[in-house]
Amino acid sequence: MDAPGMMVGPVEGRFLETLVTVSGARRVLEIGMFTGYSALSMAAALPPDGTLITCDINPASEAIARRHIEASPYADRIDIRMGPALETVAGLDGPFDFVFIDADKTNYGNYYEAVLPKLSDGGFIAVDNVLWSGRVLDVAAQDDDGDTRAIAEFNDFVRNDPRVVCVMLTVRDGVTLIRRR
Repeated sequence: MDAPGMMVGPVEGRFLETLVTVSGARRVLEIGMFTGYSALSMAAALPPDGTLITCDINPASEAIARRHIEASPYADRIDIRMGPALETVAGLDGPFDFVFIDADKTNYGNYYEAVLPKLSDGGFIAVDNVLWSGRVLDVAAQDDDGDTRAIAEFNDFVRNDPRVVCVMLTVRDGVTLIRRR
């Protein structure tokens, strides 16, 4: 891939696997598949009858992810959906026990609003890259970059959203965990 640094990697992959394990999630939704690493990490923690739906729009990502997913012992648990994630999510029935958002940053708020009503009781959302290499704290960077501004606005919105409780963790580039009240 052109930007391999975007991949979740082993530390965050293990973190996601642990979140799925400790939550007892059976239905997982991922927005932003990239190479499939995060999907495989989460699928490893699902029970044999668990399912993970992963969304992406990039055909190059799909080719790489499909190759790795099909070669894995978890291929029967992972359902790849190609197309705009907001359209895909609109067509999905909930509930989902766990949702992982790691896609285009300018749509983080839209993804959040689309999945929040589809969470199961006790379900939660994990959102990646919420620290954005520290740029979310730099007002000048927010003025110059739409992704930085979008993440900073998303962070503020979720922190102040009375519908949820959240915590931001410093795992890799920052992960916010969100659950409904």
